[in-house]
Amino acid sequence: MSAYSPYDAPAIIARHGSFSCLTPDGELLSLDRDGALALIAKAGPPLVVHAPEAARKLGLPPPGQPSPWFDLLELFAFVHPAHPAAPTPLGLSLALGMADGAVDVDRLPGLATRLLADLRGMPPGETREMTNALAVRLRAVGWMWGDAVMEALDLEGPTPRSAMQPGDAMRIWRALPKWEETPPRPAPGSRPVTPAEARARLATILGPGAETRVGQADFAGVASSAFAPRESRGAPQVVLAEAGTGTGKTLGYIAPASLWAERNGGAVWISTYTRHLQRQIESETARLHPRAAARRRRIVLRKGRENYLCLLNMEEVVNTAPTRGAGVTIALSLLARWGLATSEGDLFGGDLPGWFGEVFGHAIVAGVADRRGECIHGACPHYQRCFVEHSIRRAREADLVVANHALVMSQAAWAQQGAANPDDAANDEDGVPTRYVLDEGHHVADAADSAFSLELSGLEAAELRRWLLGAEGSRSRARGLKRRLDDLVVGSPRLETPLDAALLAAKALPAPGWSARLSLADEDVGEPPDVVESDPWSVLALPSPQASEAELINPTEAFLALLRAQVLARTAGASRVTLNGRECDLYPLAPGLAEAAAALSRALGRVAEPLRTLVDRLQDRLSEEADTLDATSRGRIEAMTRTLRRRALSRLDGWVAMLSAFAAPPEEGITPQFIRFIRLTARGGQRRGELDVGLHQHWLDPTIPFAAVLAAPAHGLLITSATLRDETGAKSGDAVERAWEAAESRVGVNHLPAPAVRAALASPFDYAAQTRVFIVNDVAHHNVDALAAAYRTLFLASGGGGLGLFTAIERLRGVHRRIAEPLEAEGVSLYAQHVDAMDNTTLVDVFRTETHSCLLGTDAMRDGVDVPGHALRLVVFERVPWPRPDILHRERRLHLSQGAPGLYDERIARLRLRQAFGRLIRARGDRGVFVLLERRTPSRLLSAFPSGVQTQRMGLAAAAAEIRRFFAETPQGGT
Repeated sequence: MSAYSPYDAPAIIARHGSFSCLTPDGELLSLDRDGALALIAKAGPPLVVHAPEAARKLGLPPPGQPSPWFDLLELFAFVHPAHPAAPTPLGLSLALGMADGAVDVDRLPGLATRLLADLRGMPPGETREMTNALAVRLRAVGWMWGDAVMEALDLEGPTPRSAMQPGDAMRIWRALPKWEETPPRPAPGSRPVTPAEARARLATILGPGAETRVGQADFAGVASSAFAPRESRGAPQVVLAEAGTGTGKTLGYIAPASLWAERNGGAVWISTYTRHLQRQIESETARLHPRAAARRRRIVLRKGRENYLCLLNMEEVVNTAPTRGAGVTIALSLLARWGLATSEGDLFGGDLPGWFGEVFGHAIVAGVADRRGECIHGACPHYQRCFVEHSIRRAREADLVVANHALVMSQAAWAQQGAANPDDAANDEDGVPTRYVLDEGHHVADAADSAFSLELSGLEAAELRRWLLGAEGSRSRARGLKRRLDDLVVGSPRLETPLDAALLAAKALPAPGWSARLSLADEDVGEPPDVVESDPWSVLALPSPQASEAELINPTEAFLALLRAQVLARTAGASRVTLNGRECDLYPLAPGLAEAAAALSRALGRVAEPLRTLVDRLQDRLSEEADTLDATSRGRIEAMTRTLRRRALSRLDGWVAMLSAFAAPPEEGITPQFIRFIRLTARGGQRRGELDVGLHQHWLDPTIPFAAVLAAPAHGLLITSATLRDETGAKSGDAVERAWEAAESRVGVNHLPAPAVRAALASPFDYAAQTRVFIVNDVAHHNVDALAAAYRTLFLASGGGGLGLFTAIERLRGVHRRIAEPLEAEGVSLYAQHVDAMDNTTLVDVFRTETHSCLLGTDAMRDGVDVPGHALRLVVFERVPWPRPDILHRERRLHLSQGAPGLYDERIARLRLRQAFGRLIRARGDRGVFVLLERRTPSRLLSAFPSGVQTQRMGLAAAAAEIRRFFAETPQGGT
């Protein structure tokens, strides 16, 4: 039990360099770091919001768990699970309906009082009983809020014997509802949706008195063409629609999609690029189905398995929690509260607060997700309560499924592979949609590049070994294949023999400790000086490149060592390996590499073949024992054969195919189908200081497999975005046609037999009146001090509301270090990706909430950030966003630029500028300024900005004066 009370705690809001404090006596103070630390030392644990962030600003290590501070986020997670709140004092105040302006430190005790009052008012019932039991457990392990929570729940006396036991309260799988199997859904019909019907449905969704958006009804009408009947196999109805920001394209395509789904008894899959955008689309469907129950039944959000809470993993962690410390018990108790309240069980981007992992430890969240591909499906005791299985079955009956590009592309790829395995295809988790809407369509090529590439790296191969063999003596809970197959193979030599052979052969994959053997890395994620550059082989307990196959200890590690030696030998200059890595061409091969590749190919084949035999024999059981197999065993066999193909065989077969083509370099003068290269990189998922090396293979044109596996089998496809075409400013018919042809090439519809319906809907915004664009021509952007001064000046000129975009993480961090404290001295809070202990979604939530704050970010903040209103009024780009000059870009620039590589680069830069500018104006009431800190910005890039927007080149001081004047001229506001 805690010896301290939150009612007597000093309250602190930590800033950069200064700290607002409320003493236990009620005195308001503004202290420096030393003064704040002295107050904590004297008055005891403070009352804060987001303890890890406060500790960082105080120069202290993260407080850990159980936290020795009273963190209001922890109390909020207990009292209001599955409710959103930005992790700031204002964010909590808004979530509790207590915000009436600026929130200072004197508000924190009131927030604690309100939260405890909400807890006190919890009605009786099963939820209250579980909450009481969890509160008892939390106080017993020393949770700082334990005493206050027990008092609020009136649990001061002895716990009655009839009450739920604390340990049982964390076993939430006992209380979750079960799903029920339903009969297969018939194939959807082919009845079309006319443009007039789409417009009428849109009007119904919007309701009377809704804002009229120019072009929204037109968009709905043209989108209906994607739902016309397909005329021939392999030729889907394709609509390519560019809809300017503010058109209202989400409801514009939901109108015909929902009408088609209802009319034909099928699901339309709506796909976007990120999980955050999935939630934005899902929120729009509330206009279609205002009642939550109807919306849950007819609209389903789908993600990959790794995003959901795994009840079996949670059970294992709950069972071991008493031996793992109080911090684990606290985190699990709050996860249990969330698990009973969540609607989806979505751990990442769902209704679990994005800051939960930051406060309680990311390892806890990852540990209860199925992130290792170890699902045992029907053998799991919680199978019928599984969140993933619930979402899969709901998706089968839904009208609209909101997914992401990565999921729909992998699903389409599995379906294509299933053509050779009908049993696998027939039992696919989600089935194969016939109608797609691909929002954020400008990312189709990026998503396809990721989905259809191959990577044979140390981390990928080691993860496959762990999936096959299990933890191999470590404390990890990873289950090996033998344990997952369990009673399906025990006692059957026909099944045990190939399984044992595969597991024995799997020892050719990297063994535990492979990264340490591969490289000796210093704590700053770089190669050890001198040793690596002079003798790459000296850090390996492996033979030299000239060793014979018989001498090889581990063929995968030996192959990786040769890759590493080649990339170090052929890259110059950089002494450290950054997150972006170092890479080199594969050809010409270093001595011994072809032989090592051949040996590895044979070793991987020895893993794949017995696995293939095992799959075939498991499939044989389905027919041979059809009269004796129970439904659970049949379901497990079907799921395991599907998993073996996807998790192991597809990867092994891809690696073998890549290695088989390894020795033959591409012919001169022939356009290659694939680009292969070697990359040495620091992997974020590994222990700090560890490196990985891998052979990478990408399609030269990734839209070719996209068109073949997703687009061609579909019946209808709508691809839409605000930035499909490259605006060059040319207005001639030929130039417009070339822009459309380039857009079709970027999204792959040029590979389809039937032409796409093209449509362009202009934005309804008056950009000439609502925006200004400045190019600052007197800032040396290579000088971080000058760059920081520019950001500080511009952010202060706008009074906050600034989004600073960077092309390099190190420059972002350098600018943040220099301006965070000066900005806060002027009342402008600064947040930053790759600096603050928050994920991107949480950072955007904070930025949206704190209307006078500023945010620094990289590419992830350039796309898909929807912050309407005054919270985002300034976008500052530190330089022209030219494409990164890596090997992939070099080869695509060479072969796909149609002889104009310079124009190819300019097109990419213009599209990125359009996407960044599009973050600025999201509603009619918005006003904003776009600034580019690049004096050498070519004029030919300025057509990226909307017609009518004047671009002015001037110095920093003049630009700051113009920004102040622009925002002073017109009343501020937004929607």
